[in-house]
Amino acid sequence: MDDARTATPSPHQLRALAHPVRLRMLGMLRIDGPATATTLATRLGLNTGATSYHLRQLAGHGFIEDDESRGNGRERWWRAAHASTRTASPAPDDDQGWQETDAYLQTVATVYTEWLQRAMEERPLLPPQWRDVGTLSDWHPRLTPATASRLFDQLDDLLSGVEDEDDPEARHVVFQVSGYVRPGQVAADDVSGDVSGDETP
Repeated sequence: MDDARTATPSPHQLRALAHPVRLRMLGMLRIDGPATATTLATRLGLNTGATSYHLRQLAGHGFIEDDESRGNGRERWWRAAHASTRTASPAPDDDQGWQETDAYLQTVATVYTEWLQRAMEERPLLPPQWRDVGTLSDWHPRLTPATASRLFDQLDDLLSGVEDEDDPEARHVVFQVSGYVRPGQVAADDVSGDVSGDETP
């Protein structure tokens, strides 16, 4: 782990997050603030026993901690220990580390897809001023690993510098930056038939 703002877990620690329920719980605690197992169970549609188990797993790996400023001795409140999670690449020959990191990232992709699907379902219910906010876009430049990494770092710097606005009209806005080598290029340099371009609702 790094500092109070960012966690950079080991692959072993990431194993605790390679479960969609735990990743959702951690996201709720980070975005919505401290909560009890009962509250999280209701929001996630789980029983409190299963919720408590997942919370203990997150706590055991350092992702969450007791919020001792809340509760009355009968209810245990939990809070996120960090504001964000970063992944570090394992050593090239650390096969187990790569497997655990990849399993975690697969879970991230699952949860992000769920968020996006839910956002599209709720879009017709948004106030008019919010319905045109957002984008579903993709670009397909041909880049070297160094250039791609530099571009991701620039996007990271830009979004990391955005601060919450203290305004009644402000809402949490999700920016999911997904950058990856286009599928289908593992066995061939060029893939025909792909549809690319900017798709903006």
